[in-house]
Amino acid sequence: MVTQTIGDYEGGISSGQATDGGGTMEDTLAAAERAVDSALRSAAAVTRELRKALAGTRNGQIREARKALAGAQAAAAALGAETRALSDGFDPREQEYLASGGYVKELLAAAEARGVKIFEEEDRLLCYPSVVRVLPGEGAVEIDRVRERRIRPSALVEMLARTQERAPRFKAEAFIDSLRAGYELVVASERKKPDGVVRLIDIWSVLTMLPGQRGQYSKQEFARDLYLLDQSGVTRTARNSRTLRWSASTGTKGSGVLVTVARDGQRQQYWGISFTAEHAGAL
Repeated sequence: MVTQTIGDYEGGISSGQATDGGGTMEDTLAAAERAVDSALRSAAAVTRELRKALAGTRNGQIREARKALAGAQAAAAALGAETRALSDGFDPREQEYLASGGYVKELLAAAEARGVKIFEEEDRLLCYPSVVRVLPGEGAVEIDRVRERRIRPSALVEMLARTQERAPRFKAEAFIDSLRAGYELVVASERKKPDGVVRLIDIWSVLTMLPGQRGQYSKQEFARDLYLLDQSGVTRTARNSRTLRWSASTGTKGSGVLVTVARDGQRQQYWGISFTAEHAGAL
């Protein structure tokens, strides 16, 4: 019986590691999958014998019914032993593995093999249009602020790939109005010209200034939304008819750069913006 434990997180092999591979979560769950499939076949054998016994009792074939019941009892005992061994041996220690950094490396390798681009950015994983966060304490991940417990690397990569095939849900008009409101607060606080260039990181700080909001809306999510706005082609606010202008300047070489991943899998950087009026005095 293979004990299903992901191995030593320093690269070694623990005594409980799955015996058929490198001790990754994928190896561990694949071995468990095979063992469960075997148990299901054993369960099917129990069902077959019971069906024979059912037919025998219905038809009065007592000898056949007795033989089938004995076969069902033996198969059930074997199934019980197999299931107990499988249950007792299944211990992936997923919380430790997710906290070790090994899971992220394995996920990135699975994505590369699948042809899906994922980038690490601080404590987030960027995979257009999704932002992923690993939650070791919960044995889960968070995808766009939604908890996801299907953490097998190959399965998670497939989910992210399917998400890429769908058009993202994004309200460009509402976002650009929020962006303008944050922009005007920064302009006022820094005493800039009404159409001066403002760093986007400062706008994000304003938009998330209330307690707990930064945990609810990360820089990576903000950068993703900037990219979606950029791709939407929407540049004019519904209120005040002000036009958004993107500014890279020299900021992309310094602090305050926001990074996301584009539809084609390439890194996309954003630094600053300004809003200009349609005509003089129309602020």
